[in-house]
Amino acid sequence: MSEIKLPQDFVSYPEARKQAFMKLKALKESGRRVVGTFCTYTPQELVDAADATPVSLCAIGEDNIPPAEKVLPKNLCPLIKASFGGAVTDRCPFFYFSDMVLAETTCDGKKKMYEYLGKIKHTHVMQLPPGQFGEGALAFWKSEVEALRKDLEQFYGITISDEKIAEAIKLRNRERKAILNYYKVGALKPSPLSGYELNTIITSNEYAFDIEKKIEFLEKRTAELTEKYHKEYEGKPSRPRVLISGCPTHGVIDKVIKRIEELGADVVGFENCCGPREKADLVDETKDPITAIAEKYLRINCSVMSPNPGRLETLGNMIDEYKADGVIEVVLMACHTFAAETSTVKDFVTKEKGIPFLSITTDYSTTDQGQIDTRLGAFIELMS
Repeated sequence: MSEIKLPQDFVSYPEARKQAFMKLKALKESGRRVVGTFCTYTPQELVDAADATPVSLCAIGEDNIPPAEKVLPKNLCPLIKASFGGAVTDRCPFFYFSDMVLAETTCDGKKKMYEYLGKIKHTHVMQLPPGQFGEGALAFWKSEVEALRKDLEQFYGITISDEKIAEAIKLRNRERKAILNYYKVGALKPSPLSGYELNTIITSNEYAFDIEKKIEFLEKRTAELTEKYHKEYEGKPSRPRVLISGCPTHGVIDKVIKRIEELGADVVGFENCCGPREKADLVDETKDPITAIAEKYLRINCSVMSPNPGRLETLGNMIDEYKADGVIEVVLMACHTFAAETSTVKDFVTKEKGIPFLSITTDYSTTDQGQIDTRLGAFIELMS
């Protein structure tokens, strides 16, 4: 079994969340507005332009699920149940400190969960169109972006100017570029950083509330790793290289990502909600800001969209760029849209790209760890 090499100052995802609790408390006490969010479809630029701090409410932890199941059905995905359980029990300080919740209709389970959250705290739900290309899809989504702007203004008693939105767009685009450059370190062969670090740093950065400091950290770490590659890794043999696809991996970082690397492969990239899916596409800084935001966020290739050809195009490009030897898809229990795309993705990966594919359906418990380890071990041997 291989040991994952991590930087000395590495902080795990659960620990990063804990450290963020006090930071957010201090922000709140200083008078800062706080908006809880869930998904990459959330236009963070509008939250920024409202002089508010967006914070992710996507919870992890199996202990949050039983309280949720008193209200929600057991056959919902663990992310929904953990998020709701953390909110209703006050175990989630991020929900507690949020003035309001900004949500989006990326799945039916979330939609119904938001109805319950709305009874606890002001919840603004953005209704997504069913597809990216249908007649009126962009116009409809633009009206949802405009409605969010209006709700933020009314809720906080403020005016959000186009100038403020334009400033926020430029800052978030800089952040996207820094994140993308950090991701691309994984494309180096052999990779000078573990996918465990990569996934943890990016997800933990959701709780780094100073964007300028976040950009500075990512740029510094990218430079360090690039230098490390040229000094220590360039020209050396590479372990089997895995690209992760599918659902968010926040709650299964140790269970899946870490185990892949301990069992002898390198996780080099993420074609999922924790990866560059949203970051790879910048907001057009030359257009009307509301139109530009609507266009950019509608282009996200999520399985909720039907049809969703952009996902395969992106996946194919990432397989090539990251020199992947295999693709492992992670599907959370009851995530029907990603589960329904599994067959299409498998055919694309195995037939068109000619590399092995493995799909793992799991939740936040540890009951299936042995089975997952067995399947991962066999898959890594297949790639070797």
